[in-house]
Amino acid sequence: MEFATQTPRSCDTFVVLPPFTNKNVVIFGKNSDRPQDEVQEVVLSTDRTRNSKLKCTYITIDESPNPLNRVILSKPAWMWGAEMGANDKNVVIGNEAVWTNNNEGDGDARQKRLLGMDLVRLGLERGNSAEEALDVITSLLEKYGQGGPCSEYDDSHFYHNSFLIADCKEAWVLETSGKLWAAEKITSGYRNISNGLTIKTKIDKHSEGLFEKAKGMGVWDGKGQFDFSNAFSSGGDEQRQMEGERLLREYSASKSFDVKDMFKILRHKESGICRACDDTFPTQGSQVSTLSADMSVHWFTATPDPSISYFKPFVFTPNVQVSSHTESPKDLEREHYLYKLHTEHVARAHNEKISELLRDVENGCIAEIEDFIQKYKSKEKNINDLDDLMKKCVENEIQIITSS
Repeated sequence: MEFATQTPRSCDTFVVLPPFTNKNVVIFGKNSDRPQDEVQEVVLSTDRTRNSKLKCTYITIDESPNPLNRVILSKPAWMWGAEMGANDKNVVIGNEAVWTNNNEGDGDARQKRLLGMDLVRLGLERGNSAEEALDVITSLLEKYGQGGPCSEYDDSHFYHNSFLIADCKEAWVLETSGKLWAAEKITSGYRNISNGLTIKTKIDKHSEGLFEKAKGMGVWDGKGQFDFSNAFSSGGDEQRQMEGERLLREYSASKSFDVKDMFKILRHKESGICRACDDTFPTQGSQVSTLSADMSVHWFTATPDPSISYFKPFVFTPNVQVSSHTESPKDLEREHYLYKLHTEHVARAHNEKISELLRDVENGCIAEIEDFIQKYKSKEKNINDLDDLMKKCVENEIQIITSS
């Protein structure tokens, strides 16, 4: 069975680590390219009713007996899982669609199992570090498998997954083929993933019996170093992968890469990394995170096409809130209020004036956050001052859009 005839179409995820970043933070970024008209909401999950079983998008699994992390998620409104997000332990995760040659039995992605997006959310809820989140995802993958339609209205859209997982110390790339997987640890420099397998011979963790199973499947002859990508890949968007790597190399060359540089990469149209609202697979949501032991800041658009959207900051505080205007209603269209306004007044109207106003506000937010962090470190500011940071930013955005 061969699924690789589908055109690779999905996302790009990036991470830049010291010594290439300003102030030695870790900077993560992801564009979530999804089917047209699919609404992506940004929601905060701080506490939910817990039973012995947990209903994910398609299947029910064992709930964790341990305390769950608070998580902020950018997610397709119809599913339980998330395309990307962060938890209150400084962990961020994004996933990518990949296509592999392992499509029978456990590798049959048509079967309803855990979606890659479910695994993103589970890793964030249960993982207190990047490596712990990796272990959560891989143990659940081996137990339950992955699969099921990844679009609400297109049963032919299914795939295996890769993940980029980061915290303020390191990052991991996790790539899968059915229940088989390999992971690569990244401790410095930069890394990006698009829609193809990229892990070759540097494998720092892997599924049990991986090499023997690869030989048994006839995808490796057992000679020389095992290459995960060569063994299992059945194609990917190599052009976008290379373009992303080129942008990371250029923007990090001065070793002062910052949040604005990640915004620029996610807004880069010529490379195909940023997809407009009229694309068949537009960029429906974007996230950038700066990860630091001092204070991690997570920036979300909650609207399509980051080149015409406003990245709004979020910081975990003891009593943090988010706006109800980025949470989808339960109706069929699932359009939250901010999405409706953005679609009508910014995207369809091609209103450059609003986009410029929002960009000015965004730049002001960056400066204010940098100032706050400095004062917070010197105990001049209290973290509780940021309880409604993102909520206020959303309300400000709504006011700008409706009054322009």
